[in-house]
Amino acid sequence: MVDMERLLIIDFGSQYNQLIARRVREARVFCEIAPPTVSIREIRSKEVRGIVLSGGPASVYQKGAPRLNPDWLKLGVPVLGICYGMQVLAHHLGGRVRRTATREYGRSELFLSSRPGGFFQGVPAKSVCWMSHGDEVARPPEGFVKTAFTSSAPFAAFENPQSKIYGVQFHPEVVHTEYGVRMIRNFLFSVCGFRKSWTMENFIHETVRKMRGETGKGNVVLGLSGGVDSSVTAALLSKALGRRLHGIFVDNGLLRKDEREEVEKVFKRRFHVDLRVVHARKHFLRKLKGVVDPERKRKIIGHEFIYCFEREAKKIHADFLAQGTLYPDVIESRSAFGGPTAVIKSHHNVGGLPKKMKLKLLEPLRELFKDEARTLGRKLGLPEMIVGRHPFPGPGLAVRIVGEITPERLRILREADARFIEEIREAGLYPRIWQAFAVLLPVKSVGVMGDERTYENVIALRAVTSTDGMTADWFRFPEKVLAKISNRIINEVRGVNRVVYDVSSKPPATIEWE
Repeated sequence: MVDMERLLIIDFGSQYNQLIARRVREARVFCEIAPPTVSIREIRSKEVRGIVLSGGPASVYQKGAPRLNPDWLKLGVPVLGICYGMQVLAHHLGGRVRRTATREYGRSELFLSSRPGGFFQGVPAKSVCWMSHGDEVARPPEGFVKTAFTSSAPFAAFENPQSKIYGVQFHPEVVHTEYGVRMIRNFLFSVCGFRKSWTMENFIHETVRKMRGETGKGNVVLGLSGGVDSSVTAALLSKALGRRLHGIFVDNGLLRKDEREEVEKVFKRRFHVDLRVVHARKHFLRKLKGVVDPERKRKIIGHEFIYCFEREAKKIHADFLAQGTLYPDVIESRSAFGGPTAVIKSHHNVGGLPKKMKLKLLEPLRELFKDEARTLGRKLGLPEMIVGRHPFPGPGLAVRIVGEITPERLRILREADARFIEEIREAGLYPRIWQAFAVLLPVKSVGVMGDERTYENVIALRAVTSTDGMTADWFRFPEKVLAKISNRIINEVRGVNRVVYDVSSKPPATIEWE
């Protein structure tokens, strides 16, 4: 998005960086997260109209703590410091930061100390904010005025309206700050003067133009799984490249019921994508025979996927490899382009394919969050069955079968899972649940069916609510719905005589079982 005005978020290590970006995007303003090492030349090359300095775990007096680049304040654009961002502003500009007697964490009453205006426009004199800090500003820099305080933070906010520099000790980006969204939007529109120019229509137009320019007359290959990310990527590139896009779907036998047929129907018939299906069920099951360790399962499946994908891709003579990488993937796996935020997880959509195959990489969704990708998919005409579907693990049903994977165990799980999802949809609950699935346990239990003793499999059901998958709570089903789900699975899936429901939250449990 080279030609779009943007807000730049400097990553000082805050766990809330993505949340700041989400709030800005929700206001229809484009933003990026960059490390403190970002060059002034790079900033000047973009249409940056405002800067946010994020929070972070460091102290301004700590050796190796991230520092403020004085050139940021010479760009002539408004600057907002949040938590550590406020402290680093105060420290750099001649104020004083000190250690608090006790760390302040959680909800606090916020009191405005001056007449609301600018950043606090429309915010009442007393409200609730969210604090999370061990240092605080003891004395603001010269030229700054105190605009808010709490019972324990004498300078909960300050500003220098002439220089358009603002600081808040609390976190306006979290939902616990009552008027946080209003404050952020005040900064964006009243202070920075942004327009509401970040729309999916603009993104589609700009990305189509960019993809056509980057690929020229070259062919593009995409690993299409049927999940949200790869499906939206396929729909977008189909619009940009037409028949120069070649999709490869590896049917590894670990998919949900009718998944391959659904993907073929959508992308072959509706989007006219050159979709090539690799029938590899027997190959994968042979490689997984006798394997019970979940990490070994993942490694085998990843390795064999690369093998199957590469073999098929060689037939296409492609020049580019497309991936459905999203913005959180970039932030989590690369620590916000080198910033101090802890690396949360390594992200690899298709293993080491770009290096191994010497293809140029295309990631048209790398600036989008998950909800934005879903919105894009709807704009491009993808059915709700695809854009609204729950997350599905890369190794598929292999990590939802605890223990050995066999054709019979896959049949049982696939049929049980299909009935679980059918009943959730029938009850109108699917959109309220972040993720729902069945798990086949490595135990059998005694039962009675038709006056006969049975000794059959146990299915565990898992359904959670979440906003980002980082934390989750178990979903409270209506009793009648849960009873109907259990009844259908036991009566209709041969080999199951018991159903249990997982009521664990994350943490301490994970969402998936393996």
